Amino acid sequence: MSSDPWGRVDETGTVYVRTAEGEKVVGSWQAGTPEEALAYFERKYEGLVVEIGLLEKRVKTTDLSAKDAQTAIEHIRHQVDEHHVVGDLAALSARLDKLVATVDSRREERKAQKAKQADEARSAKEALVTEAEELAQSEQWRSAGERLRALVDTWKGLPRLDRKSDDELWHRFSHARSAFSKRRKTHFAQLDAQREDARKAKERLVAEAEALQNSTDWGATAARYRELMADWKAAGRAQREHEDDLWNRFRGAQDVFFAARSGVFAERDAEQTENLTAKEELAGEAEKLLPVTDLKAARAAFRTLNERWEAIGHVPRDARPKVEGRMHAVERAIQEAEEAEWRRTNPEARARAAGLTGQLQDAVEKLRKQIDAARAAGNDAKADKLSKELEGRQALLDQALKGLEEFGG
Repeated sequence: MSSDPWGRVDETGTVYVRTAEGEKVVGSWQAGTPEEALAYFERKYEGLVVEIGLLEKRVKTTDLSAKDAQTAIEHIRHQVDEHHVVGDLAALSARLDKLVATVDSRREERKAQKAKQADEARSAKEALVTEAEELAQSEQWRSAGERLRALVDTWKGLPRLDRKSDDELWHRFSHARSAFSKRRKTHFAQLDAQREDARKAKERLVAEAEALQNSTDWGATAARYRELMADWKAAGRAQREHEDDLWNRFRGAQDVFFAARSGVFAERDAEQTENLTAKEELAGEAEKLLPVTDLKAARAAFRTLNERWEAIGHVPRDARPKVEGRMHAVERAIQEAEEAEWRRTNPEARARAAGLTGQLQDAVEKLRKQIDAARAAGNDAKADKLSKELEGRQALLDQALKGLEEFGG
């Protein structure tokens, strides 16, 4: 008979393992010596030790699910309970019990984490819904539309909630987007309708202007042209593709009439020379408005000068382009100042510039932290590479900050 601290083999070849409850039969061995029998069943025990060790490592270092871990534990425990090995079975059971406790703890941690993630996802989606409902009332059609599209992308990246809650929040979110789209569609439909009405009105004005261009009833026709011009200004703008063509035709018809009248009234050259002198003086007064420092005052002053200009009458034809060019140059400068002021105060452009600046500032700050971390870790190669990238981002940020200054900060 042969034995060791955890098992023995009797004279019949029966192998036993010692446990706290007494000896348990492991199996029968007839193929060799008792020592070989014990060695065989001890190797099987070591196999269970290795298997438990691997499972402990998987539980600790991987995302093995609690269900799969429990199944694996039960499988090993069944082998331990079957006691077909020779070794410290109590130690194996104790390790399995400890592993069960670890799995249970991990299960509770994951449950709590999942609940926390669900709460965070709910809060995030509720915030998206609230912002979408606010944007639904906006009239900043471009920026609000772009922001709503960005919110959709953010929504898609968030985890799903329970079906009822997720469906309710999505319904509100979708309703807000639909309401905005409907309002925007209505707005642009109305705008298109207004421009189409303006086009039709200006078509009628052009037709009458062209019908009058060969009239010789100088006084009445000139008065009618002034009325047509007032109606033109009151009609509003037509679609961009029609506005310039209509204006050229309208102005061209007037030019034909007034050119003919100027030819007939050649004897009034003296009067027109006086008109030229007066307009040159007005042009000089207008030029003193430049450069524009007070847009409102310049606009009002130019309007008054222009009214006086219109009241003066015609000038000699050969002098007209030069003197009118001077006035037009001032008018263009004022218009450019208006456009620059509009661009400077345009909330959509300012928001885009501020948003880009904020993104670049975040990127620069992130790179600086990464460089500091790399230096601290002794990774100078990585730090140098990040420093080159920082130079490029900093240059972009400087440009963005300069652009933002044009909007007043």
